[in-house]
Amino acid sequence: MIITVTPNPALDLTWHVDRIVPGGVHRADTGRARAGGKGLNVARVAHAQGATVRALTTVGGAAGGEFALELRSSGVPHLLVPVVAETRRSIALVDEHLGDTTIVNERGINPSNDEWRALLDAVGESLVDAAEAGENAPVLVISGSLPPGAPAELLPSLIIAGRAAGAAVIVDTSGPALLQAADAGASVLKPNAAELAEATGISDPLAGAAELLRRGAELVLLSMGADGMLAVTSDAVVQARLQTPLAGNPTGAGDAAVAACASLWAEGVREPEAILRRATAWSAAAVLMPLAGEIHDSWPSLADALLVETHDFAPEQKDPR
Repeated sequence: MIITVTPNPALDLTWHVDRIVPGGVHRADTGRARAGGKGLNVARVAHAQGATVRALTTVGGAAGGEFALELRSSGVPHLLVPVVAETRRSIALVDEHLGDTTIVNERGINPSNDEWRALLDAVGESLVDAAEAGENAPVLVISGSLPPGAPAELLPSLIIAGRAAGAAVIVDTSGPALLQAADAGASVLKPNAAELAEATGISDPLAGAAELLRRGAELVLLSMGADGMLAVTSDAVVQARLQTPLAGNPTGAGDAAVAACASLWAEGVREPEAILRRATAWSAAAVLMPLAGEIHDSWPSLADALLVETHDFAPEQKDPR
């Protein structure tokens, strides 16, 4: 089973307008509301591709009520922990003329300590359920930002709970939390190049990945934009990319990559190249879809078209590309 945790969920609101004019008044057809957050996007993709999932997050207020209704209608198995604070909103304005999207993300409101404990308890119970139900060890995915003021021990506590239950732990986050996740024993980390440089202060991506490995990660999946993706372990670097980058919506590409990694890990697959091929193909297939949390059915042909290279790796090496 794949258990996803979204510490800072959002009700995603999307409107399409002909053209965004700063300071102007815009008219749009009825927008779309969707339960969002990176962990939920991971759960949606993995569930649609046949994996057994359970998505855990918090929910509160009127926006939380709309969030819960949409998630229920999606069919994705989930467990919602009620909180007093209003679920945040993420607002996307799509400029049809330029094809650009302008996004405004509310920061979110920190739940109380008792509410965080309730989420941790729900994670623990889900890990027990997963261990009892599955042949392979469960996979715990912790994905997305933390709300301002979240307890410093929250992320390490989640990771430690997962490892204590025998689960692999995959973390997709940014900033100091990325280093915190490595220190706490996350199995897989999935930053992009900018997030890695910001967190480590190291401009070279391989040296930055080596720092995460030194701190305790087993595998770093590193998104490199048009250059595809790298899988970095203590002894090898594997690069996968398409010959021609795809145009489309990159919003959920990283979440699809995490879903691919989690799905294979839940099946007992640990081989970095196999994980990278699936992660890169699902990431590319997500670019072809209008909404995060979905991938295009053409992903097998995208996987066949990947250019894959493997290089030996030592921490002092520079980028081999």
